[in-house]
Amino acid sequence: MVKSALAEDCVAADLTTETLIPVNLKGKASILVKRDGVLAGLNVAKEVFRQVDASLRFKALVKDGASVRKGLVVATIDGKVASILRAERTALNFLQHLSGVATETARYVEAVSGTKAVITDTRKTVPGLRTLEKYAVRMGGGQNHRMNLADGVLIKDNHQVALRSRGVGLGEAVKMAREHAPRAMRVEVEVESVKQAQAALSAGADIIMLDNMKLEDMQKAVKLVKGKALLEASGGITLDNVRSVAETGVDYISIGALTHSAKALDISLEVKPA
Repeated sequence: MVKSALAEDCVAADLTTETLIPVNLKGKASILVKRDGVLAGLNVAKEVFRQVDASLRFKALVKDGASVRKGLVVATIDGKVASILRAERTALNFLQHLSGVATETARYVEAVSGTKAVITDTRKTVPGLRTLEKYAVRMGGGQNHRMNLADGVLIKDNHQVALRSRGVGLGEAVKMAREHAPRAMRVEVEVESVKQAQAALSAGADIIMLDNMKLEDMQKAVKLVKGKALLEASGGITLDNVRSVAETGVDYISIGALTHSAKALDISLEVKPA
């Protein structure tokens, strides 16, 4: 991922740096947080500087997952100023984005504190960055849902539509999934009503996803299931309503916005030539 990002930025052909900055100029740079948040991606930033110039000395002053305050220096880099400048933007792009994901996740985790609900991500990630974004979710205190399509069985609405066209009902679909999926794999079913939740429970689903359901319907589903399956709330979850969703008694709350809509954490790099 780092190699691809550096190639995208043509760091080996930085015309500005080549034209203006002496090759032998040494200095020190500081990575500075400009907004309160949760940090994630320091090791990725370190790898950016290493690939640009292995002689650069990167020192992390805090750890990923740490809560950071505006004005805090989180890392320093010593070495050739030209190399630092070539790596700067790519390193900050990773660090800002991943810290934004971690920060957004931490807000949701804090909002449901004291309930049994666990905040999870989804597969709504930037193509090519899923591994890093899901790492950032963990740094923010959340958990990962499926890493990819091979990581679990989730019978969603469009699967059910396709199956019904062949005369296959939900019960048979769950049975088919159990027959063909790895033995220990849990089967999850997406539902949009309490009636469908009952059908999923009767079919033997391990996890029932309550998609875009009203709070009162979630409460009914919780009473209906009575711990016989895990319940996941998804769809339309915001910081304003996540606490109310958690208080219905669901086990998981999956939120695509953790990765697809997280605002980058404001982080900058300041160079001081020797």
